[in-house]
Amino acid sequence: MSVMIDIAGLPPERLVFRPSPLSELFTALHTLAEPGHHPGLHGWTTATNAGLKPDLADRLCEADFLWRSTFSDISTPFAALPDTHGQPGATLAEDLDLLDRLSDELFVDAALEITCTSRYGSGAPSPLVDAGAREKAIERATARGSRQLRFAKRLLDDPPAVRAWLRRLFEDCADAFFDDVWQRVRVQLAADARHKTEVLRHKGVAEALAEVSAAVTLTEDQSRISVDKITSGRTTALDPAVGAGITFVPSSLGWPHLWVLHAQNWRPVVSYPVASPELPGPRSLDLLTLRLEALSHPMRIRMCRYLARAAYTTGELAAAHDISAPEVSRHLGVLKKAGLTTTRRRGRYVLHQLDLTVVARLGSDFLEGVLR
Repeated sequence: MSVMIDIAGLPPERLVFRPSPLSELFTALHTLAEPGHHPGLHGWTTATNAGLKPDLADRLCEADFLWRSTFSDISTPFAALPDTHGQPGATLAEDLDLLDRLSDELFVDAALEITCTSRYGSGAPSPLVDAGAREKAIERATARGSRQLRFAKRLLDDPPAVRAWLRRLFEDCADAFFDDVWQRVRVQLAADARHKTEVLRHKGVAEALAEVSAAVTLTEDQSRISVDKITSGRTTALDPAVGAGITFVPSSLGWPHLWVLHAQNWRPVVSYPVASPELPGPRSLDLLTLRLEALSHPMRIRMCRYLARAAYTTGELAAAHDISAPEVSRHLGVLKKAGLTTTRRRGRYVLHQLDLTVVARLGSDFLEGVLR
């Protein structure tokens, strides 16, 4: 499985390598919300979370579905604006100004499509204009819990107010911790972008992609970029509505995630990590064998991609993978018996999630694969 990006006939200069302050802020927020995804940053996440003022921590919890399970497309607003030519802002303020330029319909659709819809990249109608899409978004937000439900209703009822609230939240994050982070990493990210641009200029597209990640390759006929992920998708870098091109955004905090924006009517964006920390190894051979056997089924591997990012109900997993609820339960039982998942109850919903601390002991290859 992979995400395919059509680039047939695209001039090499339309491949843009550039850091994005807002994208890196989203990565930082994700790292703080899911420290288990980033064991190499344990010291930073612990210290930063401990230093957050209670009011800011509470507000981050209200909107964390925008960055917890994956990264919302609102983290890269330049990708929806043709006149940016695929270039993020140079500062967080500039990126936030680009975010303010998105229409309410586009903003709401992007904010809800990750966890409150199941049709990412399909061009489904916005919940602001389609009653069925709105009902589905509310239904899925309900399964995610009361906090997300409240946020989704606020967003659907009054998008401008929530947009202003989010901008203030991001600005407060900059004051609290992100300005220091950006000051520390921006030179490294800019240098990485310059290096890959030089590789592209002198050695070609295939070599530049190899510098991004071994998971990003050029197809043999050079007409598509393939991003190896435990999911499938397809988009084009040739859409005249948003301008031909593709943007690669380096991240200092992003490992092991390799994120691909492949929604319709958005410029393709690949956010890639510039470094990968070492992870602890597995424990006993018997335990390792049990867990690897549990992961030997391709459907369980696909389910792990979801469970690594957030907690899901049996019904949600069944709908996402187009299989029956009893079949999902059977696979979950195998994973739980191997100690790979945890469960918790939220009202009438039972939520299942991958235990990333356990999974990390299987080695970095598997962890990177399910979190890519």
